[in-house]
Amino acid sequence: MDLGELRFLAERWIADDPDAATREELRALLEHPAVDSADLADRFAGPLAFGTAGLRGIIGAGPNRMNRAVVARATWGLARELLTLPRAAECGVVVGGDARRMSRELSEDAAAILSDVGLKTLLFRDPVPTPLVGFAVKLLGAAAGVVVTASHNPPEYNGYKVYWENGAQIVPPVDARIAAAIARAPGARQIARPPLDQLRERGILSDATPDIEARYLETVRTLAVHARGGDRSFRIVYTPLHGVGDALVRRALSDAGFANVTTVPEQQKPNGAFPTVAFPNPEEPGAMDLALGLAERTAASLVLANDPDVDRLAVAVPDGRSFRQLTGNQLGVLLGHYLLTERRGTKPRAVIASIVSSPVLGRIAASLGVHYEETLTGFKWIANRAIELEKEGFEFVFGFEEALGYCVGDVVRDKDGISAALLAAEMVAVLRERGRSLLEELEVIARRWGAFASMQVNLTREGAGGVAAIRALMDRLRSSPPRQVGEDRVVAVADYDSRTRVDWRSGLTTPLTLPRSNVLAFELASGSRIIARPSGTEPKAKFYFDVREEVGSDETAAQAMARADRAMRSLAGSFVAAVGA
Repeated sequence: MDLGELRFLAERWIADDPDAATREELRALLEHPAVDSADLADRFAGPLAFGTAGLRGIIGAGPNRMNRAVVARATWGLARELLTLPRAAECGVVVGGDARRMSRELSEDAAAILSDVGLKTLLFRDPVPTPLVGFAVKLLGAAAGVVVTASHNPPEYNGYKVYWENGAQIVPPVDARIAAAIARAPGARQIARPPLDQLRERGILSDATPDIEARYLETVRTLAVHARGGDRSFRIVYTPLHGVGDALVRRALSDAGFANVTTVPEQQKPNGAFPTVAFPNPEEPGAMDLALGLAERTAASLVLANDPDVDRLAVAVPDGRSFRQLTGNQLGVLLGHYLLTERRGTKPRAVIASIVSSPVLGRIAASLGVHYEETLTGFKWIANRAIELEKEGFEFVFGFEEALGYCVGDVVRDKDGISAALLAAEMVAVLRERGRSLLEELEVIARRWGAFASMQVNLTREGAGGVAAIRALMDRLRSSPPRQVGEDRVVAVADYDSRTRVDWRSGLTTPLTLPRSNVLAFELASGSRIIARPSGTEPKAKFYFDVREEVGSDETAAQAMARADRAMRSLAGSFVAAVGA
């Protein structure tokens, strides 16, 4: 589009924008002596896509940004889809948001629009963890839930996530129906948003009460394998990374007998600017530096970190004189192993991992007679499949994905950093009483099921052009897959978009059963694997590497794990160089 077309679109946006702040932002951009046409082009590259992750984008004016106009039209579309469902008006919708910039305004707009069309709405007035909203949807039997959050994204982002009547995030075809309704939405200024007090007086809108938090904590306590068991006197350092986790996490730990918990003071209070971290994701280098420093100074035995909306968990433990942060795969395997080996059930048990997560949980499950499945990346797939497995007679025990996401049981049909933190602390307590650490437990697992090493490499490309570059990279990998990576031959390729797996050794093509997705998996002769996919929430291409080594009879598990780690890094370097990333 040329500058004239962009100006026309911008003026039309301003005329329909209900938010004075974003109207002024766009007006200032248009009136600047040197108009930034690239910025304008990105803002009007198209509407922010509504998909199975809902909405997520940079806050600002324009259809390709997160703002009140975009959320108004999205909520109008959601309301229209809900009104087609039996009893949706009576069952209602739960709405909440975290402490990010504009989360309050956007969640209040959503509550007002939903209420005004006759959908009974429960609003969390204060910032809350995402798992609490998901729990409320399930607890109250609501027709849907809306959470305004961008989870672990940088401070300039916000998002809009939708839960459905089963308590899990939406999956196809629900997302497509909502997107189609959004496309029919009127202009944002035509969508009514009555004052909240007026809606409260009508009895259609109510505010969430503290008893929901109390019920959540009571239910989380039932997940304990060894309630009050183990040595719980050790010191824990916790950080919410300027998010909303501190109060609820500390209450959960205190209720379970963990009294020696210190929160990183600089990161304790919610702050959507995230002033002490460049990227509020505990996986990112430097994000946990303050917590690790405090842990070293206070001789803590465990570091727990949540992302800002508290649905992810990171853990670090002492390793000599310093601390080692566990990977998402390591913690997922530890939690899954703990739950499967320490607790027995009366029903057949099932565990789930995403396809990009470490395959070691599957090996553990198989040896213990536990049903194991893999899903596409994203907890919407894990949670919805867990619900199906329960209907088939299984007890869903645990699900995880390597990006620090864990779901224990059915308390929340999504990843939950609070219940995961509580189980991680319990696991440390039980092992301490037995004279072992988490690092030693990883060696026990490696000795029995193999030494696994996993790694993720991200390729980031910002803006609309970045999305095209990532798409072109995936197209190139699909049309010309590598035949060899380093010294390792590629023996099979699974394409989840065409839903086929081609074995180059036998020439056989077999179907894949998971839904279509832009994912490629390369299986290597050594037994290693590489998976490539674009991120669903960030402008990134993601590459996942998994290597497994047997523990030799003349070596320790730690030596085999180190050998696997070296092989993994060599594999990752060779692949990145081969694809030109």
